Amino acid sequence: MVETINFSALPGFLLVFVRVVSFFVTLPVFSYRNVPTRHKVAFSFFLALIMYFTIPIPDLTVDSEYIMLIFKEAAVGISVGLLAYIILGAIQIAGGFIDFQMGFAIANVVDPQTGAQSPLIGQYLYMITLLFILAVNGHHLMMDGVFYSYELIPIDQFLPLQEEGWILFVLDAFNQMFVIAFLMAIPIVGCLFLVDVALGIIARTVPQLNVFVVGLPLKIFIGLSVLVIGMVFYVMLIRNLFETMLTTMRGFMQILGG
Repeated sequence: MVETINFSALPGFLLVFVRVVSFFVTLPVFSYRNVPTRHKVAFSFFLALIMYFTIPIPDLTVDSEYIMLIFKEAAVGISVGLLAYIILGAIQIAGGFIDFQMGFAIANVVDPQTGAQSPLIGQYLYMITLLFILAVNGHHLMMDGVFYSYELIPIDQFLPLQEEGWILFVLDAFNQMFVIAFLMAIPIVGCLFLVDVALGIIARTVPQLNVFVVGLPLKIFIGLSVLVIGMVFYVMLIRNLFETMLTTMRGFMQILGG
């Protein structure tokens, strides 16, 4: 006896699938080019299938309101994942500050995860951040955030975009990103500034010494030495950055859920 397929459950599953796929389009670790697209889609499908049987799904009918709900689900996934990606981008900004002071600003490398150019030190710190996230099962916490987003933003509720609270929250997240980037870059940038002051004094007192030839390798040596010494400090900042990313995702979803 052949069982009939229950097509009435398809609209609810499609909404869940759209949100999960939208999360994985912009969410760090999951959205990188190293992960094949077919694996992203297949993983999103099975994760949405599991979530469909664990979250309450109301009765939905395919009409104009349902089409708007599809766009809402895509907007929720993309916006929350993009905000998390922006917070994590503080690593690249801090690396840009450090590279500019060390003299590495002219040489960029291609980030294999995104395909974009990134600073040398920024890429180094970014790889350490990704390893830290994977080591502490941070990708599991991100997946938990996708699951618990349905408690904060119900599947049949529209976004209160007429309010300006979410705009202020995004601006505050940008401010936090630049503050964290400044805290990560200030030890090395401060030391290299003192090196510049010392080279300026040497150039005035010993005119025979060519500070342009001596200064570049000296600044690279000092910068790398401070980077190695302060690695424990950077791991603590990376942990705070990851906690900030998770709290920012949750706070943004609370605002979108009203």
